[in-house]
Amino acid sequence: MQTAPYSLLDQALIPALKKRQEESLYRVRKVLASPQGIVVQIDGESYLSYCSNDYLGLANHPHVVAAFQRAAGVYGVGSGAAHLISGHNAAHQALEEELAEFTDRPRALLFCSGYMANLGTISALLNRSDAVFEDRLNHASLLDAGRHSGARFQRYPHLDIHSLTKRLTASQARRKLIVTDSVFSMDGDIAPLAALAECAKQHNAWLMVDDAHGLGVLGHHGGGSSEHYSLSVNEVPILMATLGKAFGVYGAFVAGSKALIETLIQQARTYIYTTALPPAIAEASRASLRIVKAEQWRRDKLTNRITQFRNGAQQLGFELLASSTPIQALIVGDNQQALSISQRLFEQGFLVSAIRSPTVPKGTARLRITLSAIHTEQQVNQLLSALESFS
Repeated sequence: MQTAPYSLLDQALIPALKKRQEESLYRVRKVLASPQGIVVQIDGESYLSYCSNDYLGLANHPHVVAAFQRAAGVYGVGSGAAHLISGHNAAHQALEEELAEFTDRPRALLFCSGYMANLGTISALLNRSDAVFEDRLNHASLLDAGRHSGARFQRYPHLDIHSLTKRLTASQARRKLIVTDSVFSMDGDIAPLAALAECAKQHNAWLMVDDAHGLGVLGHHGGGSSEHYSLSVNEVPILMATLGKAFGVYGAFVAGSKALIETLIQQARTYIYTTALPPAIAEASRASLRIVKAEQWRRDKLTNRITQFRNGAQQLGFELLASSTPIQALIVGDNQQALSISQRLFEQGFLVSAIRSPTVPKGTARLRITLSAIHTEQQVNQLLSALESFS
């Protein structure tokens, strides 16, 4: 069989792909043949996974799986339409009400993903007369949403309240929106939300918090960053969080006042013009929420594993970023070296991701090690033993 000549499209794309490979920036997918968990199957081999966001070990929890199966039997597989047409199911409504109660907000609104929630929310609230102020290390979805909104887009240095204050003081915008991650996805550190809330109050600004990596993990009851800092809806009026991390399911939501949620229903294009989540996903999320609230031991055990890993890694002389969350960033620096360590760990049976630019700043390539409540003490020691040869 003769090889087809490159099309004009391929001729334009292939040089850039080759350049990414030469710069050790090429991304390759691994195909799992098992449920998400601590031990996963890839190409017939078993690997200890340290790169999942399944922080509480709920992605394959039997109660969550059973809830999904029961709901699929009742409601079918697809939702069939957008929420505003005929896709809004009783399961969606119940989940929204339970999430509002859990986050101590008047209302909540489901979105299909965190990316869509952030894009839809910021674009619905701001226009060219407004200004948005974002932490430089915010998630890509928040940065893209800020740019897409048309508002004047400003990034302040990571966690720098003083710099943010100067920008807010100088702004003459109609609306001012401060946007931050609660837990930063690549560094694992926690934003100073109390200080940000006070800053917003002093400058007549709104605060939006992306709690994707905080919900379920932070707070005594897993209520996330708002519970962790004891912040009300008045202090954090726009709260976004996802269901695909600590909750182990899929989707996202925005919680806030009735006026906020009604505004999003009317104006958030990523809510209006997309098919609703399958009702079975909503029912699985409700089951997960019950576990998150009831089983404090999962957060306690997760804290123990985080402490164990940090103590062990520091004893080995590794440079870790400051983080008390499940996200532990082991800085390597060089792209190729980070890839090499990740590959050598894979050959020893460990799944650990190498993170490179543009996901993180150039020169800060790292191993992003994420811990779960269902990692055992022995499994963490196994990873530390494997890392010892690279210290």
